[in-house]
Amino acid sequence: MSATTAPPFAMTGGHVRRDGRAVLAGVDLRVEAGDVLAVLGPNGAGKSTLVRALLGLVPLAGGRTEIFGEPPARFRDWRRIGYVPQRLPMGGGVPATVREVVASGRVARRSRWRPAPFADRAADRAAVDRALETVGLTARARDSSHLLSGGQQQRVLIARALAGEPDVFVMDEPTAGVDAGSQAALASALHGLARAGRTVVLVAHELGPMEPLVTRTVELDHGRAVRETARQTLERPA
Repeated sequence: MSATTAPPFAMTGGHVRRDGRAVLAGVDLRVEAGDVLAVLGPNGAGKSTLVRALLGLVPLAGGRTEIFGEPPARFRDWRRIGYVPQRLPMGGGVPATVREVVASGRVARRSRWRPAPFADRAADRAAVDRALETVGLTARARDSSHLLSGGQQQRVLIARALAGEPDVFVMDEPTAGVDAGSQAALASALHGLARAGRTVVLVAHELGPMEPLVTRTVELDHGRAVRETARQTLERPA
């Protein structure tokens, strides 16, 4: 299957073990282009491990996973993937500003070998501005990201993914610790992306304002996919 026809993600018989314990146990999952898939389940069910395994961030003890038809270790077109982890990594050195963190979402779109032309730099700035506005952090753009609250840091990570304008968004509990207004703003932004044909994989305890966007759900329990439900087909512009 070519990369043009392969689904964004496919897992067959996925097993992950940690400290001798099965965290994922034989999961089969296929994420089609245009899906808005919610991964649900109680704490410890394996939801975050599943999405990290799909991205190749957690090694499989058995089974296989592919990104657009390629094993994660061989996949190279990472600009197509926007990943929102649960928390902002705490690195050493000079703390980055909010705008710098969000702008890092554009890096995968640039060539390493020659400077970006002016038009591309202008597009980068515009994408960063839109992302900051979407999550309500325009006024905090020059602040150190590590001085923000946990909920605000989560909004920075969401903005970083939005700025990259990927084909696929993978979001691990994106609304955890985020106020209701920001949740609604994120739901509105994702609605526009989904209607434009983007793919979204969303880990959540509660869907809240995201619920009307979701086209499929997969429920995990003790590392197994126990239920899958097709909820709706999102209407898209002609």
